[in-house]
Amino acid sequence: MRILPIVLLATVAGPACADPGIKPGLWEMHMGKNVVDGHDTSAQMADMSAKMNEQMARLTPEQRAQMGAMMGQRGMGMPTGSGVIQMCITPEMAKRDLPVPDKDGTCQPANVHRSGNRMTYEFNCVSGTGTKTTGTGESTVKGDSVASRSDMTVVDHGQTHRIQSESEMRFVKGDCGDVKPIVPPKRD
Repeated sequence: MRILPIVLLATVAGPACADPGIKPGLWEMHMGKNVVDGHDTSAQMADMSAKMNEQMARLTPEQRAQMGAMMGQRGMGMPTGSGVIQMCITPEMAKRDLPVPDKDGTCQPANVHRSGNRMTYEFNCVSGTGTKTTGTGESTVKGDSVASRSDMTVVDHGQTHRIQSESEMRFVKGDCGDVKPIVPPKRD
């Protein structure tokens, strides 16, 4: 199913926000509910994650290093199991008052509104491969965690899909270790 990689990318990229109060350092993102075209795909994504963990366990140390380097280039650490993804938030990112919808800065959020610890925003992006993503997001900071929800429409190769997702990021520690930060969005 071609849409699942897009769903994974969309749900991982969208919630990485740098709200005031977010600490710089290593964070873990736990994927929650994921609904694609009205069908809950959470179990399917959890199954994919379990299969990926099984495959990762079979890799040689060299292959694991190569996979880690590839994920590091995308600003993520190696999956730690159960669909958990590690991310590094730099001090600069933590100071920003905007969500970070993508790693290369082509998707700048619009209509960002903040009320206390809650941020809402809209996005409208076209990837280098022509995939168009539009939608809204909401993030709420509570101490060392950030709960995020998004509702988006993805148009990929002429097919339109509606994706609703929920995730939670939790602070792990101030040192990112081997996890490289996601590339901050480009400024105009």
